Amino acid sequence: MSESLESIFTIEAAPLKFGAGAVEELGWELKRLGVSRVLLVADPALNAFALIDRVIRIIQRSGIGVTRFEGIAVEPTLDSLELAAEVALSVEVDGFVALGGGSTIDTAKVANLIKRHGGAIMDYVNAPIGGGRKPPGPLFPLVAVPTTSGSGSEATTVAILDIPELKLKTGISHRHIRPSLALVDPELARTTPAGVTASAGLDVVCHAVESYISKPFDARPRPATPDDRPPYQGSNPVADIWSLQAIEFGGRFLARAVADGDDLEARGTMMLGATMAGIGFGTAGVHIPHACAYPIAGLKHAFHADGYSHAFVPHGYSVIVTSPAAFRFTYDSAPEKHIRAAELLTGRPVSDPGPDSLPKALIALMRQVGAPSGIAALGYDEADIPALVEGAMKQQRLLIGAPKPVGSADLERILRESMANW
Repeated sequence: MSESLESIFTIEAAPLKFGAGAVEELGWELKRLGVSRVLLVADPALNAFALIDRVIRIIQRSGIGVTRFEGIAVEPTLDSLELAAEVALSVEVDGFVALGGGSTIDTAKVANLIKRHGGAIMDYVNAPIGGGRKPPGPLFPLVAVPTTSGSGSEATTVAILDIPELKLKTGISHRHIRPSLALVDPELARTTPAGVTASAGLDVVCHAVESYISKPFDARPRPATPDDRPPYQGSNPVADIWSLQAIEFGGRFLARAVADGDDLEARGTMMLGATMAGIGFGTAGVHIPHACAYPIAGLKHAFHADGYSHAFVPHGYSVIVTSPAAFRFTYDSAPEKHIRAAELLTGRPVSDPGPDSLPKALIALMRQVGAPSGIAALGYDEADIPALVEGAMKQQRLLIGAPKPVGSADLERILRESMANW
């Protein structure tokens, strides 16, 4: 008997409030959500711009109490998330605000989860690395206020963490951890360093392209019950709309956003693109580049990127370096989608369409914004490939969303091709 295929997809998204000055309405939104006291989870780097104090004043003007937490790790670890969870458990709050980039928002998601439902963080981490436990019900209200244009975490059901002792990244994924509101204010991205904007923006592009070129929802097995339907369901007509627009925004505005922090049109559009891509991939999913990115970011921490305070591989760079080879590999699964993505990135028709069209468009954008040329630039050599393949193969939750079957030999070839893209 043949396997029954899926015939249903679900689109869920965090409510979005977008525009210059939107942060001034944060207190009103918290009041609307019925919150009386929040844990403000904030990136301490924002103290340099007095932004945390400003947001506290905005919240307090609405009569809402604030407890402040700034123990954020860039690329959160299990230890840093456990610290945030301990603080959340120790204070009387009935809501959360995340102020910062994806690391801050993911930290707030996990703190909210443990505050509401208890247990150990590893209980909820995706199997087989963690227990794969599902949150039994909704969490406290969480308003995500991003200050970078990249992760899209303000719109997703995912929180990512690094487990250094296992030399890998993994995550928690469930609809209940999605923020209650994404409050996106372009003015908050003005002070983000150019290097951070580049890495974050390339993550936007990868989110959008991967979700657009993922296995279609109706090519995946039908779940046994609605509760077993995964957050990442495969490409579908609605998610494609969000992803395509985010791809176009990346091609048109990322280089401008990197070049000039005061270009609020470019930085604001990339912030909107990040949220849109988050809605797209939050439903459709990501696959090969993200599966490879987790061991690339987890195995070595020697690379020091511009705009960051310490040596590690920023997520956007860990993703983008394998994307040209990955989409060269997937081209024959959906040639028309690969060409469409290339046209949106470059803003013009592809004159000689083929397997290299999308890789060339991605490489051109990487070079334009100063991204590393490949895995070798991040501190890896050929001897590291077996370990990278092993780490990527552990990400079956992602790899099953690839538009064609991918095995260890395929990943090895992709990683070898990604040593240097130019």
